[in-house]
Amino acid sequence: MFKRITILFSIVTAILLLIITTSYIIHQNQLSKEDQLFTPTGKMVEVNGHQMHVYIEGDGEDTLVFMSGGGTSSPVLDFKSLYLLLSDKYRIVVVEKAGYGFSDITDSDRDMDTILQETRESLLKSGVEGPYILFPHSMSGIEALYWAQVYPNEVKAIIGLDMAVPAAYKDYDINMPLVHISAFAANIGFTRWISGLSESDAIKYGTLTDKEKEMYKVIFYRRTATKNMINEVKHIKANAEKVGAAGTLDVPMLLFSSNGQGTGWNGEAWNEFQKDFISKHKYGTLIKLESSHYIHVIEYKRIANESEKYIESLNR
Repeated sequence: MFKRITILFSIVTAILLLIITTSYIIHQNQLSKEDQLFTPTGKMVEVNGHQMHVYIEGDGEDTLVFMSGGGTSSPVLDFKSLYLLLSDKYRIVVVEKAGYGFSDITDSDRDMDTILQETRESLLKSGVEGPYILFPHSMSGIEALYWAQVYPNEVKAIIGLDMAVPAAYKDYDINMPLVHISAFAANIGFTRWISGLSESDAIKYGTLTDKEKEMYKVIFYRRTATKNMINEVKHIKANAEKVGAAGTLDVPMLLFSSNGQGTGWNGEAWNEFQKDFISKHKYGTLIKLESSHYIHVIEYKRIANESEKYIESLNR
């Protein structure tokens, strides 16, 4: 009986190894074929010994800095539907953090000080000086708040795109084994075999061209569950606690809130985090949208309109 089990186990293991090896080889071949499409659309600057991608569009007096949520493969394309409606009046900047978009995958720490230092340095090396109006999505809300705490003169306002707030991570249970499994699946190319997985909300609901949709998929297969993304998840509770301990801010804030779908929390809890947070800030406003988490690719027209009105009010 034991001998039969051993043989069966050996056969199953051999089959799994064959599937994994085949998937990896096909994945590597596809990556080679896609190399010509993996071409940066903005500036590449060296920060901490690695290359970071910074996309700049428009030429206005106010500079809007878009900051992607955790795990967003292509921030430049993810935000495009929204910033296209704003770049005629403002200077638009999208910073792709290490491990995102066209930026290098690195071993650098993902503590809040390192992340912010790299973001600020990439902007300065791209010739973009503050003050900035920050547009953080999801997890990057923590970085935006920290930025305003540490360098208040650099942050004119925060316009949150369903951004996370410190309290959201206090009791959040992060399933790290699942995160590592996702990274393994991405590295061996399993993500190519799951139908519709590369169809991001930016592709489904945004205004990307067919060529940009193809580029997004090319980036997705290279920038899913990267080392940097995983390390951000590992650090997020400590980063959020650090920001939360610093208390309230005086910076003007306009927060757009989703219905909670796609956040990892139930809608009521997610909205309550944001309502409680904004209620403690003297210069805060909350706008509730009936949309899932990637609100900027679904409600981009309304967000652009409300953001423009809000920025105009700041400049009066």
